Amino acid sequence: MTENVGFVGVGLMGHGIAKNIVEKGYPLTVLAHKNRAPVEDLKQRGAKEAKSAKELAETCDVVILCVTGAPEVDAIVRGKDGLKAGAQKGLVIIDTSTSEPTLTVALAEELSTLGVTFVDAPLARTPKEAAEGRLGVMVGGSAETFARVKPVLSTFGENITHVGPTGAGHTMKLINNFVSLGYGAIFSEALVLARKVGITPKVFDSVIRGGRMDCGFYQTFIGYALEGNRESHKFALRNAHKDLRYFVNVANARGLANPVGSAVKNSYATAEALGYGEANIPLLVDVIGQVNGLKPMHAAKRTAAE
Repeated sequence: MTENVGFVGVGLMGHGIAKNIVEKGYPLTVLAHKNRAPVEDLKQRGAKEAKSAKELAETCDVVILCVTGAPEVDAIVRGKDGLKAGAQKGLVIIDTSTSEPTLTVALAEELSTLGVTFVDAPLARTPKEAAEGRLGVMVGGSAETFARVKPVLSTFGENITHVGPTGAGHTMKLINNFVSLGYGAIFSEALVLARKVGITPKVFDSVIRGGRMDCGFYQTFIGYALEGNRESHKFALRNAHKDLRYFVNVANARGLANPVGSAVKNSYATAEALGYGEANIPLLVDVIGQVNGLKPMHAAKRTAAE
């Protein structure tokens, strides 16, 4: 039987995911979104539109969430006209957001009393891979549930890993983001020191690129410093700060000493405090530069809103 799929959050990442779901044969219903363009595009591809999360829960077998973080997930599930209000026995909710594992476990326990299964399945890679159906997916849930949801996840994911029980997916995602955002903090400080001693981004790149410190993250991150491309790595600094707060919370809850995690978080906290929250993470190099007395690398392209 083909699952009827509901989708909440057809933004930058979600639109590509939803497009793959409907184009690969699943009946799809999307929640109304403030940005009408992706909704209208999906409707033209065969999707329907629901007015509330409650309506999605009443009419779908599987509902996928792709929103910013824990507060949004909580509101969509528990809020007025939320998923819980319309949940039917047998419904599976898949949260692909980067959320708090503690909330994930709490929602799973709460919804299980209604016969509803809550799965965490956060994502790796970018909107480009979302549109191509080539995301990485880290799934937390039982083996039985994983087997049920994998066909749907396979419409937009090429590397789908069953990480462990509920909450393990979100925990692994936070660990993954700590590693990648840690790279961002290190590259930013390295580039600022290079500027201070007169080494250009071009020279810096010629040394790093193709060496052991080169990686996919570096290749997109360096786009701003090297070429002034503010869209080279589309991930807002405020979201990076949020993910690192979640990561530190997980470490603190387990009594873990995480000096590097806290330091990386503070780099992104500084970025948001200085007004760079809406800028993409390669702009962290300007944040570190600013606290060290340097002007932005590409000042003419920085808007007043940032």
